[in-house]
Amino acid sequence: MSKTIEEYSLQDLMKLIEEILNKHPEPIRGVTALYQFDIHGEEEESCQLHFQDGGATVRKGKDAPPDCTLKMSLANFRLFLLGKLNGTMAFMTGKLKIQGDIGKALKIESILRQYNVKDHL
Repeated sequence: MSKTIEEYSLQDLMKLIEEILNKHPEPIRGVTALYQFDIHGEEEESCQLHFQDGGATVRKGKDAPPDCTLKMSLANFRLFLLGKLNGTMAFMTGKLKIQGDIGKALKIESILRQYNVKDHL
Protein backbone atom coordinates (compact mmCIF):
# COMPACT_ATOMS: atom_id res chain seq x y z
CA MET A 1 0.00 0.00 0.00
CA SER A 2 1.51 3.33 -1.01
CA LYS A 3 1.57 6.42 1.17
CA THR A 4 -0.50 9.51 0.51
CA ILE A 5 1.35 12.76 -0.08
CA GLU A 6 0.29 13.96 3.38
CA GLU A 7 2.33 11.14 4.92
CA TYR A 8 5.57 12.37 3.33
CA SER A 9 7.81 14.71 5.29
CA LEU A 10 9.40 17.60 3.44
CA GLN A 11 12.71 15.73 3.25
CA ASP A 12 10.98 12.63 1.88
CA LEU A 13 9.21 14.74 -0.75
CA MET A 14 12.45 16.42 -1.79
CA LYS A 15 14.21 13.04 -2.03
CA LEU A 16 11.33 11.73 -4.15
CA ILE A 17 11.53 14.77 -6.44
CA GLU A 18 15.28 14.28 -6.86
CA GLU A 19 14.79 10.59 -7.74
CA ILE A 20 12.01 11.30 -10.25
CA LEU A 21 13.93 14.11 -11.97
CA ASN A 22 17.11 12.08 -12.30
CA LYS A 23 15.29 8.94 -13.47
CA HIS A 24 13.74 10.89 -16.37
CA PRO A 25 16.07 13.84 -17.06
CA GLU A 26 14.79 14.82 -20.52
CA PRO A 27 12.71 17.86 -19.37
CA ILE A 28 15.61 19.25 -17.31
CA ARG A 29 18.37 18.91 -19.88
CA GLY A 30 19.92 22.32 -20.44
CA VAL A 31 18.35 23.79 -17.29
CA THR A 32 20.80 25.50 -14.95
CA ALA A 33 19.16 26.96 -11.87
CA LEU A 34 19.20 26.88 -8.10
CA TYR A 35 15.80 26.93 -6.41
CA GLN A 36 15.22 27.34 -2.73
CA PHE A 37 12.02 26.24 -1.02
CA ASP A 38 11.36 27.92 2.33
CA ILE A 39 8.62 25.83 3.88
CA HIS A 40 6.60 26.79 6.93
CA GLY A 41 3.66 25.31 8.79
CA GLU A 42 3.77 21.80 10.19
CA GLU A 43 7.47 21.67 9.21
CA GLU A 44 9.75 24.68 8.96
CA GLU A 45 12.74 24.10 6.79
CA SER A 46 14.63 25.25 3.74
CA CYS A 47 15.73 22.98 0.92
CA GLN A 48 17.54 23.72 -2.30
CA LEU A 49 16.96 22.06 -5.66
CA HIS A 50 19.89 22.48 -8.02
CA PHE A 51 19.62 21.79 -11.74
CA GLN A 52 22.93 21.40 -13.55
CA ASP A 53 24.33 19.25 -16.34
CA GLY A 54 21.01 17.47 -16.94
CA GLY A 55 20.65 16.35 -13.34
CA ALA A 56 19.00 17.44 -10.12
CA THR A 57 20.43 17.57 -6.61
CA VAL A 58 18.53 18.36 -3.42
CA ARG A 59 20.24 19.79 -0.36
CA LYS A 60 18.82 20.61 3.03
CA GLY A 61 19.39 24.19 4.18
CA LYS A 62 20.67 27.26 2.39
CA ASP A 63 24.09 26.28 1.02
CA ALA A 64 24.30 28.71 -1.89
CA PRO A 65 22.54 31.88 -3.09
CA PRO A 66 19.44 30.76 -5.04
CA ASP A 67 18.23 32.11 -8.36
CA CYS A 68 14.69 31.92 -7.02
CA THR A 69 13.15 31.33 -3.59
CA LEU A 70 9.63 30.01 -3.20
CA LYS A 71 8.04 30.41 0.23
CA MET A 72 4.90 28.47 1.12
CA SER A 73 3.35 26.20 3.71
CA LEU A 74 4.01 22.47 3.57
CA ALA A 75 0.31 21.88 2.82
CA ASN A 76 0.47 24.24 -0.17
CA PHE A 77 3.77 22.71 -1.32
CA ARG A 78 2.09 19.30 -1.41
CA LEU A 79 -0.81 20.73 -3.45
CA PHE A 80 1.70 22.45 -5.76
CA LEU A 81 3.46 19.13 -6.40
CA LEU A 82 0.17 17.42 -7.17
CA GLY A 83 -0.73 20.13 -9.67
CA LYS A 84 -3.70 21.17 -7.54
CA LEU A 85 -2.26 24.60 -6.71
CA ASN A 86 -1.54 26.90 -9.61
CA GLY A 87 1.63 28.89 -8.92
CA THR A 88 0.33 32.13 -10.41
CA MET A 89 -2.92 31.95 -8.47
CA ALA A 90 -1.07 31.01 -5.28
CA PHE A 91 1.22 34.01 -5.74
CA MET A 92 -1.70 36.37 -6.37
CA THR A 93 -3.57 35.13 -3.28
CA GLY A 94 -0.54 35.22 -0.97
CA LYS A 95 -0.17 31.44 -0.60
CA LEU A 96 3.18 31.63 -2.38
CA LYS A 97 5.83 34.28 -2.01
CA ILE A 98 8.65 34.53 -4.53
CA GLN A 99 12.03 36.20 -4.24
CA GLY A 100 14.43 36.45 -7.13
CA ASP A 101 13.86 35.49 -10.74
CA ILE A 102 10.10 35.26 -11.44
CA GLY A 103 10.83 33.60 -14.80
CA LYS A 104 12.60 30.77 -12.99
CA ALA A 105 9.60 30.41 -10.66
CA LEU A 106 7.36 29.89 -13.68
CA LYS A 107 9.89 27.43 -15.11
CA ILE A 108 9.96 25.20 -12.01
CA GLU A 109 6.19 24.85 -12.10
CA SER A 110 6.23 23.79 -15.75
CA ILE A 111 9.09 21.35 -15.07
CA LEU A 112 7.37 19.69 -12.10
CA ARG A 113 4.07 19.42 -13.97
CA GLN A 114 5.79 17.29 -16.62
CA TYR A 115 6.72 14.71 -14.00
CA ASN A 116 3.27 14.23 -12.43
CA VAL A 117 4.52 13.54 -8.89
CA LYS A 118 1.24 11.88 -7.86
CA ASP A 119 2.02 8.96 -10.17
CA HIS A 120 5.15 8.23 -8.10
CA LEU A 121 3.56 8.13 -4.65
